[in-house]
Amino acid sequence: MIFDQDNWQEIVSTLKRNKLRSLMTAFGVFWGLLMLIVMLGSGSGLEHGVSKRFNDRATNSTYLWTRKTSKPYLGFPRGRRFQFENDDIQSLRHKIPEIEYLAPRNSLGGHQGANNVVRNGKVGAFTIYGDYPDVQHIQLLTMTKGRFINELDLAEKRKVAVIGTRVYKILFDKGEDPIGKYIQVKGIFFRVIGVFKTNRSGDDEEEHTQTVFIPFSSFQQAFNYGNRIGWFAITSIKGVPVSEVEKKAIALLARNHQIAPDDQQAFGFWNAEKEYNKINGVFFGINALVWFVGVSTLLAGVIGVSNIMLIVVKERTREIGIRRAVGATPFSIISQILLETICLTSIAGYFGLVLGVAGIELLASLIARGQIKMDMFDKPQVDFQMACIALLVLIFSGALAGLIPAHKAVSIKPVEAIHTE
Repeated sequence: MIFDQDNWQEIVSTLKRNKLRSLMTAFGVFWGLLMLIVMLGSGSGLEHGVSKRFNDRATNSTYLWTRKTSKPYLGFPRGRRFQFENDDIQSLRHKIPEIEYLAPRNSLGGHQGANNVVRNGKVGAFTIYGDYPDVQHIQLLTMTKGRFINELDLAEKRKVAVIGTRVYKILFDKGEDPIGKYIQVKGIFFRVIGVFKTNRSGDDEEEHTQTVFIPFSSFQQAFNYGNRIGWFAITSIKGVPVSEVEKKAIALLARNHQIAPDDQQAFGFWNAEKEYNKINGVFFGINALVWFVGVSTLLAGVIGVSNIMLIVVKERTREIGIRRAVGATPFSIISQILLETICLTSIAGYFGLVLGVAGIELLASLIARGQIKMDMFDKPQVDFQMACIALLVLIFSGALAGLIPAHKAVSIKPVEAIHTE
């Protein structure tokens, strides 16, 4: 039946007799699958665009800093300012075994980078960080030349520096090897030992690459910071939520600095894990909505096919009756109606799939080449296997939709069908 040439010619002839109706019916199915593919691709692009903001840092990390106290405690008044100190480093390491990486940090210039760095008459305004080697496991830096700060640099208080690609571009000539050369920060010379690039994009990328890292101990000594620490970056070991480590760290630091245990304002913190989980939760909802809307659109197209086939059956009642009268079996009638339905949904669905995937791939290519810039949208893509499954489900649904008109066709008695006008 499937490979019967005469049967296929009859199907084509039927579709051609009502070109506009066939086209509009096919368009409903085509549009449904196209919208599903476009929405899936757009959802992935939005998810990648937002998620890439976490590409430059460990998602199981938290950041702690000090603020004014909001409650009096042990004779200290409210509104007291305090600072983290070097003793807190060993305290955290020894008393909280769930910590994997611990990176105390000091900075000059804050987010504005208002510090002059000089080399051979070239001047740049960059952010200067005093860091521990562990920070490269928290901020996920990629070295393009040389190396990052190590434990020996820290122990010997070496005056060495790791610079961002933007710093290199401003202070050095094109093609010049910066390793071993000196830059001057606040009148103090530091030898460049490495150049890094960032995983960030857009304005964040430019800001991050305008950064100079020097050993934490050298920073404190060179810029008269004593034993002060600006803030801590902390990650938890595998299997332990960083929120748990964060609570323990705040409680420990509160005891170290005589802060009321219930003072909620004394410490500032930013939990990357919580933010990452929030985003994942949002995109779970977005994906569910995409599938709901897409499947609903597909369902509307399939229902449209079923309705059209009911009309076709009604128009061909006399013809079906004659075929039954001359010996056509119910199976041959049902199979022809189903084949017409499957043919219509398959062709329309295929074109919707191809056009949708092609459109998403074109958009991804334009973004990759930089011809379209979207900070919150990146690398849209469609799981091809999932797209093929959607097409197969569509075809199967079309077959099910064809059962109703097919059953109606064989339920008509041949004599009554022949006399139908």
